[in-house]
Amino acid sequence: MTNRDRVRDVVDAPWFNRFIIVVIVVNTIGLGLETSPELMATHGTLIHGVDVAAIVIFVVELTAKFYAYGFKFFLDPWNWFDMVVVGVALVPATETFAVLRALRIMRALRLISQVPSMRRVVTALLSAIPGLLSILGLLLLVLYTSAVVGVQLFRNAAPELFGDLSSSLFTLFAVMTMEGWQSIAEQVMVVYPAAWVFFIGFIVVTSFIVLNLLIAVLVSTMENQLSAERWEEDQSLEAVQHERVMEELRLLNHKLAEVQAALPQLSEPDRTGETAGAAPASPDEPQPTREDRADSDRQPEPAA
Repeated sequence: MTNRDRVRDVVDAPWFNRFIIVVIVVNTIGLGLETSPELMATHGTLIHGVDVAAIVIFVVELTAKFYAYGFKFFLDPWNWFDMVVVGVALVPATETFAVLRALRIMRALRLISQVPSMRRVVTALLSAIPGLLSILGLLLLVLYTSAVVGVQLFRNAAPELFGDLSSSLFTLFAVMTMEGWQSIAEQVMVVYPAAWVFFIGFIVVTSFIVLNLLIAVLVSTMENQLSAERWEEDQSLEAVQHERVMEELRLLNHKLAEVQAALPQLSEPDRTGETAGAAPASPDEPQPTREDRADSDRQPEPAA
């Protein structure tokens, strides 16, 4: 086993992954404690030391993974994510990069790449983007159409809410979130009592139907991903079982070959032992017929 294989075994070990998760959690807590002036005044050196130690561990981890996998390291998108998050922490603490230094808390997001369940959820979200974009387009189309209808119907009743397209869009977005929509509807219903039909229909379409469509797409994508992962696990398990069966067959064939090779040596002494007590018959000597054997078997009669 080469040194690269040993390093790969270490970085892929479950205990190493758990150790990195603990470091991420501790570092995240330390970054939160840095926001307290009182704690920084009393324990600032310790908190800063923990932050530096965490950065060193992250750099060593990424270096070890790169050494273990070589250029295959860059084929995993999560490795790129970890490189960006750790790289932000290495930015010099100057006024020019003050904004980037404020993004050090992004190191907490490394939990996503380390915890398989979180990684599965994020992967499902990314895989569901095409379907989500279609639903988002449908939602925007309904919102735009309803805003135009609202301007045409309720401009005179509530000009501050439906006076133009922009104000109508903002008002209907607030209605879609169901935040204070009763007061908006009541203000319009003072002039148009039947306006509740418009608002309830808009809420049902946007807040219930479209939201359920979003949830359905996400759930379907996660189920497909879980099915794909289970299929890969089944394939790997079948491959291991197949290799085990083939190994047993090879052992049986080897033992069978050994038995077949030993059979001539065991049967040769038996054949020689069977013929040792009897002399071979001469090929020129006539063989007794059936009548001769019958006469020899007949007993002689006693004399009178």
